[in-house]
Amino acid sequence: MQIRILSPNEAHARQRAGAVLVDVRAAHERALGMAVDASGIVREALQADPTAHLPDPGMEILLICQRGARSLQVAEILAARGYRNLSSVEGGTDAWDAAGLPMQRADVDADFSERYSRHLRLPDVGLQGQQALEAARVLLVGAGGLGSPAAYYLAAAGIGTLRIADDDVVDRSNLQRQILHTDARIGMPKVESATLALSALNPRTRIEAVRERITSDNVERLLDGIDVVVDGADNFPARYLLNDACVKLGKPLVYGAVHRFEGQASVFDAGRHRGSAPCYRCLFPEPPPPESAPNCAEAGVLGVLPGVIGLLQATEAIKLLLGIGDPLRGRLLQFDALAMRFRETRLLPDPQCPVCAPGCAFPGYVDYAAFCAGGEA
Repeated sequence: MQIRILSPNEAHARQRAGAVLVDVRAAHERALGMAVDASGIVREALQADPTAHLPDPGMEILLICQRGARSLQVAEILAARGYRNLSSVEGGTDAWDAAGLPMQRADVDADFSERYSRHLRLPDVGLQGQQALEAARVLLVGAGGLGSPAAYYLAAAGIGTLRIADDDVVDRSNLQRQILHTDARIGMPKVESATLALSALNPRTRIEAVRERITSDNVERLLDGIDVVVDGADNFPARYLLNDACVKLGKPLVYGAVHRFEGQASVFDAGRHRGSAPCYRCLFPEPPPPESAPNCAEAGVLGVLPGVIGLLQATEAIKLLLGIGDPLRGRLLQFDALAMRFRETRLLPDPQCPVCAPGCAFPGYVDYAAFCAGGEA
């Protein structure tokens, strides 16, 4: 039989006369908006067992999708199964909405729907995932080279609360890589500069600016209520303190580091996966002496390099919050910018690790400032 193609207005009139309107899109697509009183039946389920959803082959059925292609395909399959009164809505939900016909949307505001529409269309994110991001709390230590791209993309992605800890001020030498800041904000505390930039990008994200350097006295306060920690600091005292606190408190730590033309990233999640996932100390049991660990001011760094690593960190943080994909847990991803090459190294937990080994008592915090070179990317 020939499938009728109806305009949205014609379909709406038929729906009001008693025809059944069926939206065959996936649930995450329907969350963006669907015709009022339409029945949501995902295409795959309808095609697999149409009589379970539409028991009368003689009933008048109007099929609608996003733009009209999928609904027409489903109509052809149903026709082959014996359904005799089928129509597809031309232009789909886009045309229905454009025609000003009644729509029903998820219980979210218009800004949320428009701002995150590309996420809402992803099956692995959708409405539930985006709402999870908006409820999430992330700690970012360092508003410098690594923290800048990580912060931008975390805020853009819709992280609800972004706590940023940094005690430094903006310097002209930062601007080559620390893209959160501008020439006009030289001398301003970095957390204040970051707040201005990120609030302008996404006012829905709440920025908690903490102008402090992380120490053993404040590390647990900074981690209080946090879901994921992003290490954007380029100094060993901060890294060891963050690692130890994350193991103790069961928080995932997204690690990143840069040096000249090379960078690396990983996820240390031993606090939640003792014995199966390593911590930072499993990779680096003790901090190196200062002469072996020059900071960016001493050794230099290619300006775009922290951008690459910071974006990887933001990606890992979002994956962890959504519970999707394969995080860099137990893997060290190394990047060589000059060769444009990534290399992955498998990391195993150290069964003798003094911090994360199963059954070992927490040894307490140690401040390594006296032994490590300071600095921030």
